[in-house]
Amino acid sequence: MLKMLGAVLVIAATTLAGWVQAKQYASRPRQIRRLILALKRLETEIMYGFTPLPEALVRIGEQSGGAVGSIFHSAAENMKPPDNRTAQDALQLAIESGWNTTAMKKAEQDIMRQFSYTLGTSDRKDQLGHIATAVRQLESEEHEAREEQNRYEKMFRSLGLLFGVFIVIVMY
Repeated sequence: MLKMLGAVLVIAATTLAGWVQAKQYASRPRQIRRLILALKRLETEIMYGFTPLPEALVRIGEQSGGAVGSIFHSAAENMKPPDNRTAQDALQLAIESGWNTTAMKKAEQDIMRQFSYTLGTSDRKDQLGHIATAVRQLESEEHEAREEQNRYEKMFRSLGLLFGVFIVIVMY
């Protein structure tokens, strides 16, 4: 009876680990899409809203929600007193501190870091061009993330279960 309980626990644990890994592959494209939508909202705020950057970042953070929203919200907080950081420094710090809560990879982080170098340093027209460039790059990464999701999500779910069964067989 105790062996059976141990076998069930091993299979449950490895299956759960497989599902957690599969969830990472499923979350990445969604988060990239949220990031793209957030940048498009920023574009709208800059072009039509004439909203000050800290206020625009707060709005975008609230609208985006989740880990992506917290990055923008953190950047806005970094720009307010007493920190009074530049837009570049504020976004870089927010990316550094909040990126590990996302399922996104280094490629997306690099795109956002590159974008942060141009944030708040030029006129509206240039800003819109930089946002459009970042959006195109992120759309490319989203396409790649969807391909990875299709390729690996089911595999990790199955591998978790199969690895658990393998361990149980080897143990007996």
